[in-house]
Amino acid sequence: MKTTTIHSALFGVAVGDALGVPVEFKSREYLKNNPVINMQEFGTHHQPLGTWSDDSSLTFCLAESLCHGYNINKIANNFVLWRQEQLWTPHGRVFDIGIATNSAIHSIESGIKPLLAGGTSERDNGNGSLMRMLPLLFYVKDFSITKRFDTVKEVSSITHAHIRSVIACFIYIEYALLLLEGKNKEEAFEGMKEKVNGFLFNNPICSQAEIDKFHRVLENQIGDYELVWLAELKEKEISSGGYVLDSLEASLWCVLTSSSYSETVLKAVNLGSDTDTTAAIAGGLAGLLYGYESIPQEWITVLARKEDITILCDQMSEKYEVHN
Repeated sequence: MKTTTIHSALFGVAVGDALGVPVEFKSREYLKNNPVINMQEFGTHHQPLGTWSDDSSLTFCLAESLCHGYNINKIANNFVLWRQEQLWTPHGRVFDIGIATNSAIHSIESGIKPLLAGGTSERDNGNGSLMRMLPLLFYVKDFSITKRFDTVKEVSSITHAHIRSVIACFIYIEYALLLLEGKNKEEAFEGMKEKVNGFLFNNPICSQAEIDKFHRVLENQIGDYELVWLAELKEKEISSGGYVLDSLEASLWCVLTSSSYSETVLKAVNLGSDTDTTAAIAGGLAGLLYGYESIPQEWITVLARKEDITILCDQMSEKYEVHN
């Protein structure tokens, strides 16, 4: 099979997601004693082997829409079709959906415009837009950084419109872009910090207090905080719940402290808590970094709807003329 970086990214997301689904909400302590080392079945959601969750479903909904060009209404409609008609579900049924995402989709169904549907309060900062953002990389890769930010903001705002969620998604895309350009994980991380810090300095899109929340990713000197490189943090200093900033930090930490696709996603899963989402976010980056061939074939073989995912990747690759 001829593969591209889109296959690497999307399969990277889905495989990480599927590894995490059976142990979602399990504690780190539990997983220390019962570590995930391979695909499992049943578990938390009682799903068959290779089942991915809403993380991948909404990723594929975004990717499918982008195959026909960029249209925020069509992206949002795909999200509605996922919940209403099971578009891009692994087995024809939605079995997991975040509160903020569910609320936003309900708003869209009620006639609210997509750009006004996402929550804007501080408590609306779950990881539901970060988890599905990666396909946008291939649409925005040749844009100016300002246009990339504006587009990321629109796509995040369908479900998560608070600036914290938007900045997290923006950081993720900027890091992924540098991986796509062939930078190694450390070079990409340093380059991302330089680009994002420069953009935030020159574009007053939010308060300094809001930017300061990203100090562990952007390495700003904040009050009493010491400068620290994210990869130097110990596992006990990394949180892996559903908060968008935790998910961003955890996924980047897993990438920076691992040396293969397998190590990255298994480390993400075994952090516990929001296992599927952390592994999906980290897995997409690891797929870009190490390539499709780095994903264990036995994991791809059991993946739900792998043929459909391949067709989607082929179509998107043709649209955006992406090559390995």
